[in-house]
Amino acid sequence: MPDGTLVQTGGYNDGESTVRLFKPCATCDWQEIQNGLAAARWYATNHILPDGRQIIIGGRKQFNYEFYPNTSGPTNTINFPFLAQTNDANIENNLYPFVFLNVDGNLFVFSNNRAVLLDYTNNKIVKTYPAIPGGDPRCFPSSGSAVLLPLKNLESKFVEAEVLVCGGAPKGSFTQVTMGNFVTALNTCARIKITDPNPQWVIETMPTARVMGDMTLLPNGNVLIINGAASGTAGWEAGQKPVLNPVIYRPNNALGSRFELQNPTTIPRMYHSTAILLRDGRVLVGGSNPHVGYEFANVAFPTELRLEAFLPSYLDAQFANLRPKIMLPASQTKIRYAQKLVVRFTVTATLAQNLVSVTMMAPPLSTHSFSMNQRLLVLGSEKVTNLGKSTYEVQVTTPRSGIFAPSGYYLLYVVHQDIPSEGIWVQIK
Repeated sequence: MPDGTLVQTGGYNDGESTVRLFKPCATCDWQEIQNGLAAARWYATNHILPDGRQIIIGGRKQFNYEFYPNTSGPTNTINFPFLAQTNDANIENNLYPFVFLNVDGNLFVFSNNRAVLLDYTNNKIVKTYPAIPGGDPRCFPSSGSAVLLPLKNLESKFVEAEVLVCGGAPKGSFTQVTMGNFVTALNTCARIKITDPNPQWVIETMPTARVMGDMTLLPNGNVLIINGAASGTAGWEAGQKPVLNPVIYRPNNALGSRFELQNPTTIPRMYHSTAILLRDGRVLVGGSNPHVGYEFANVAFPTELRLEAFLPSYLDAQFANLRPKIMLPASQTKIRYAQKLVVRFTVTATLAQNLVSVTMMAPPLSTHSFSMNQRLLVLGSEKVTNLGKSTYEVQVTTPRSGIFAPSGYYLLYVVHQDIPSEGIWVQIK
């Protein structure tokens, strides 16, 4: 929430209608609000809205959405037929829909293999996007992953927004798993400019097939694709052939040269794995439990309790002299919309002033191959000033409204030649 309160909604059995709150203080504990939701929600997606509320979309057998907190009267649900239309009988493929706040204030909602633009204020579909070519599902249990690519040129009249969807499982894979057949996962990504008048999906081929992967935005605008399996689907005992090699996707490169295979891990991370960006630029990787219970021995893929940190190449020691260090403002600084912001930093190497930018990352919630509310804003660089002694100031303008950056806490980075600083926390409102 805008004040830093952690909100968790729904779950399974007794928790399916509960809202849980955790306020950030040394002595705080969880607060549970029984029946805080209007509907029982298991495998739903949350997204923060410009006014500070959260929208909660879908869940098993819930073809509707609601808001938390509900400030307009009694808590109720709002019918959303698109979720029923994208529900595959006895399989679903519409759970944990991919949801992103578009630059026009509407919500891009992707379910199964299709997407719409939802005006949630008036409960109206304002745009229907074409289905991804091939018709294969990308949502749970045929779990691909998705990101809203970094938003740039935020001061221009027209801001472009693009969504990237990667991986998943061919149609019918979940049924095949129940018969003991583990179908090879999808090896494609689909990218679309959701703000175009006539948007079309562009298909790209990944180095490896992947289902149950996680996609994490990095401070320099690249995308990490990590975790997952090469065959099967999400679900209990439903995946095989763990994919051990992460991939870096560089969205600004030319088509055909955007993927770079990374060094492998030794730990399979399949169902119930996560990945999330840390303040220092590393990515925390954890989880993997493809079993109904906890199985630590005598199984092919034991319940995994170890954590790992993935280090992108920008953390290599050879780039240390290019890495900025933020001096001002201090962490926890409050900033306003459309504010001229000066960030002071040091770089020991010769600074390439035309290769300096400032980025803001919204902290997401990562589960089941999707990071909800993940958002990277590129503030650019209006003016860089050399203060001497390897110290510089860069002036930027903060996002102009909550449509671009819903109020709350963000990690702010200075990026120099694709090498990010450690982040500092800022609160925008």
